[in-house]
Amino acid sequence: MNFSMPVIQTKTKLTEELNKLGNDNDLGLVPTMGALHKGHASLIQRAVEENKNVVVSIFVNPTQFNNKEDLDKYPKTLVADVQLISAISANIIVFAPDVAEIYPDTVIPKIYDFEGLDKVMEGEFRDDHFNGVGTIVEELLKTVKPTRAYFGEKDFQQLRIIQKLTEIEHIPVEIIGCEIVRENHGLAMSSRNERLSKRIRQRAAFIYETLKTAKIKFGMENALNVKDWVFKEFEKTDEFQLEYFDITDVETLTPIQNKINNVKYRAFIAVYVEDVRLIDNIALN
Repeated sequence: MNFSMPVIQTKTKLTEELNKLGNDNDLGLVPTMGALHKGHASLIQRAVEENKNVVVSIFVNPTQFNNKEDLDKYPKTLVADVQLISAISANIIVFAPDVAEIYPDTVIPKIYDFEGLDKVMEGEFRDDHFNGVGTIVEELLKTVKPTRAYFGEKDFQQLRIIQKLTEIEHIPVEIIGCEIVRENHGLAMSSRNERLSKRIRQRAAFIYETLKTAKIKFGMENALNVKDWVFKEFEKTDEFQLEYFDITDVETLTPIQNKINNVKYRAFIAVYVEDVRLIDNIALN
């Protein structure tokens, strides 16, 4: 492959490069699975602005896929990804290991106790998903030893679990959540969007529109009424199949029955369309 900048493929070489930085510990990490888009670019840009040095990892992590077909279909666009990174800064360290480098013995995840954060929503529908996420993120954090690591709020549950991971494993890093970047019509940017037909990609704005209306309703009605309204909206369409819609507090991610003053809430949604699974969320207060 012809890359527009150097790409490191082993942990040994990565450590060598990081050691060249000396004692300058102002280091940002942006973990990705590749197929980079404007959402990733915004994370990388912020990392560049807030750190003297930046590592971007590109690794499609097999242990966080509970569906092998989904793993097989995940786009791999390493040359284009490196080109996007180099356009942001030529000084970024790109780490793109293969599976054997991360899982030299067996491709199985480490098991964590995330204190229930992993049991709801995504965790309910994707067995072991967050153990897989924890395994790769722990590996990256302990290898790179960044000052700050950047994650998008589109995967807000993942963000909370990674914050919990750093507590459990006593990893000294600041985990920074970055706002969701959306397509012009509102659909949250995702590598999976490329698998949608042009017509459905436009129609998928329906997901974000539903979330925005749910937010307005949450200001006036109880959580159960809002959930009931969302389910009924999806019953009106044959194109979009609702997997779940939940309203939780942002700390424990526990689905709520009744609102409590001074508690922050968020709405989460997962939807299937054209056999593609899309997730999104929105802050409610």
